Amino acid sequence: MIGNDELLIRVMTHDDLGMMVSWLNDPKVIQYYEERPLNQDEVLKKYGPRIEGKHYVSPCIVEYSNKSIGYIQYYELQEAELKTYGYPLNQHIFGIDQFIGVTELWGKGLGTSMILLMLRYLSKTKGASRVVLEVKTNNSRAISCYEKCGFRKIKELNDDLVLMEWIKERLWD
Repeated sequence: MIGNDELLIRVMTHDDLGMMVSWLNDPKVIQYYEERPLNQDEVLKKYGPRIEGKHYVSPCIVEYSNKSIGYIQYYELQEAELKTYGYPLNQHIFGIDQFIGVTELWGKGLGTSMILLMLRYLSKTKGASRVVLEVKTNNSRAISCYEKCGFRKIKELNDDLVLMEWIKERLWD
């Protein structure tokens, strides 16, 4: 789908489900990702329709040196999300969610590269001028990464979640 010399972001397939089960049962990963541990059937039920294009969320796998290391998904915000975040309903805004599942690779700049690749893809291919994400307030590593990519905190959603927003700048043209 998209890539650079370091990373490849590709469409998720059913072959990736076992790896997702492993990642979504790693206590270090789920400590920050808004998910409880999921078994094989739960992962299939949640991600299967996305893989098959029957859901508005597009799931992707991130590869580094030809090895799957993480997950990223993108989607156009639906009406309920626009309302929750306080945006006008006629806005064309995308959301992203992601994690690096191979925790030994945390802190190496791969998250920043992954986010920048996705922002470029969404702005150039999908016409996104604004992208949002939710992040746990205690996830300082992720917040720092998102800020490096141009996101700004715009709204506290609850005691442990903040909404961050990226707005397309001229450098992406």
